Amino acid sequence: MPETPPPDPLDGPRFAFGTLTVIPVRVHRWDRTAARAGMLCAPLTGLAVGLAAAALGVLLLLLGAGPLLAAVASAAVPAALTRGLHLDGLADTADGLGSGKPAEQALAIMKRSDIGPFGVLTLVLTLLAQAAALAGLYGESWARGALGAVVSGAAARLALTLAARTGVPAARPEGLGAAVAGVVPVPGALAVGAAVTLAAGAGGALLGPWEAVRAAAAVPLCLVPAELLLRRCVSRFGGVTGDVFGALAETAATAALLVLCLGGTAPPAG
Repeated sequence: MPETPPPDPLDGPRFAFGTLTVIPVRVHRWDRTAARAGMLCAPLTGLAVGLAAAALGVLLLLLGAGPLLAAVASAAVPAALTRGLHLDGLADTADGLGSGKPAEQALAIMKRSDIGPFGVLTLVLTLLAQAAALAGLYGESWARGALGAVVSGAAARLALTLAARTGVPAARPEGLGAAVAGVVPVPGALAVGAAVTLAAGAGGALLGPWEAVRAAAAVPLCLVPAELLLRRCVSRFGGVTGDVFGALAETAATAALLVLCLGGTAPPAG
């Protein structure tokens, strides 16, 4: 048998970037220890994806494109950097949940290569919501749009960290869901969540106190619908799958953008 390579501090980031993005990173370890470190590092991949999305959106604004085109480009970057896997997971999960079939049959529906009506409708509405939210943010300022792209990217992957916590089972014995299900200790997941929330608030603080509060609030608030979806999937399918992880990421990203759009500009002083 081939020898298992010794532990490396970069095993976690390698696992995260190698499995959650198309960035060419070689994964040296594929075991529960590496999976645990990788899922704890998942928000780092979201930060990288979000920064890329923000960079393209701001570049288009500087070149004279309007907020809508910048928003569409920012929404497209995460899809490109994940080969559309999260969007595909969202569509498959919608088809599985909407099928009304028993768990085993619903999981079989999710494994098919085609997309059903529930998946198509969910994809269209989700992408429209993301583009509309980003357009509103870019319309107010390039900085708010960029902040939205980055915060939503990190928050989306934080949802994956929390979904991989201890106590959440896998629906299948194979696949990415089985590889990462239950690997993250709950205290570790909560610590990462607190770190992402503080980082979002710090980023928002660059634009003012009101933006700091809104950016920090967007992280825990976007996790509420993601957690509700997770519980529904566990109840419906018996656990999580790779598709469910994708659906959770898109749900959290969309919810974070919607929260960042609420409240308008900073309230007047006094």
